Amino acid sequence: MGPGAPLLVIAAGGTGGHMFPAQALAEAMLRKGWRVKLVTDARGARYTGGFPHVVEIIEKSSATFARGGALAKVLVPLRIAGGVVSALADMLRDRPAMVVGFGGYPAIPAMAAATLLRLPRMIHEQNGVLGRVNELFAKRVDAVACGTWPTDLPEGVEGQPTGNPVRGAILERAGAPYIPPGDWPLSLLVLGGSQGARILSDVLPEAVAHLPAALRDRIRVAHQARAEDLDRVVKAYAAAGIKAEVKTFFNDVPTRMSEAQLVVSRSGASTVADLTVIGRPSILVPFAAAAADHQTANARGLVEAGAAILIPESKLDPATLADQISLILDNPDGAVQMAHAALGVGHPDATERLVDLVDHLATPPAQVAA
Repeated sequence: MGPGAPLLVIAAGGTGGHMFPAQALAEAMLRKGWRVKLVTDARGARYTGGFPHVVEIIEKSSATFARGGALAKVLVPLRIAGGVVSALADMLRDRPAMVVGFGGYPAIPAMAAATLLRLPRMIHEQNGVLGRVNELFAKRVDAVACGTWPTDLPEGVEGQPTGNPVRGAILERAGAPYIPPGDWPLSLLVLGGSQGARILSDVLPEAVAHLPAALRDRIRVAHQARAEDLDRVVKAYAAAGIKAEVKTFFNDVPTRMSEAQLVVSRSGASTVADLTVIGRPSILVPFAAAAADHQTANARGLVEAGAAILIPESKLDPATLADQISLILDNPDGAVQMAHAALGVGHPDATERLVDLVDHLATPPAQVAA
């Protein structure tokens, strides 16, 4: 991979949601012989441990208006401007063939510089609603790749449904055969997103306890809970006589999901992508405080396909959840249909779709060298 290899600049913010698809694209483009630079800020740099070591990590000053006091907010435009000037200098010195933004405030300097230099550029949005930074650039890029479909887009902007890249351990179980509910032990997987979910910890044990005895006795629960909720959730399941494994983190989610008859979960973009690639029935409870209610938008494709049941937080109570769990686990044919429907909206080839877009839009190498 010599200095003449085309350069991809990836601009991404400091959360796993932004960084994982960025990492997937970086790995794929390196395999194609490209050079890759990641532009982020100091906060984002903490999430870069999984990137291949040959990816150059460049920190630029950026900022958000959402944090800090009055003085900090006054300084935000100056910090962003400094980051843009620095990114401009970098790109004039080493001209990218393509710039891809994955959202988050740290993406602003590189995306703004690419816009000013009129370089080929696109954004990838993980959620069903554009984040603030991607919304800012949506009308100023050559393509908007959508991880969740449908995505709410500004008028006049056409999205390209690429899907969200999923990690290799999920891809290894893509389309894994679904064992429908029956007269055997049933696996119920409860996921609360990266931070767990207090409301699921509040409601799940009582909901399972509400189930008819014949169904309840066959269920084995694997429940991801926040550390502060762990003890009470363990006790709640035990008091109800329910077999449950409760942990703050499962490092084998792909295996557990592929073996589950039903998943009850938040509807973060990566969880939704996992459900569609493996293909499992789900009950989704969107995080009500998510920006622009994007978790409800994330769930929409699965719900409309008949692959998931959505219960808003405001409507979630043990009796309602128990009814929906029973509806799925007492109806094997319907559960199988839900599993197949989930696969129908999945994009296991999401990374390849992103690569194809980069190849299609990028400046030819000879012109970059010139």
